[in-house]
Amino acid sequence: MEQRGLALHETLELHELLVFKNVCCTKSATMQALVTDEGLRSILAQDVEVSQRHIKELQALVSQGPNVQ
Repeated sequence: MEQRGLALHETLELHELLVFKNVCCTKSATMQALVTDEGLRSILAQDVEVSQRHIKELQALVSQGPNVQ
């Protein structure tokens, strides 16, 4: 079978995940500046780094757009 791209509902679900991941990344970055515990700050910094990578991957998938025929 040939891969023809994403269906509309798949694109919409990926967009929803992208929005959620952006909110989580923003929250972790904001909390990182507010916490005093170095261990927690390190965990939040790692989360921001991983979230940014995931966001780029999701953006690439969403940019493909739906395959409407």
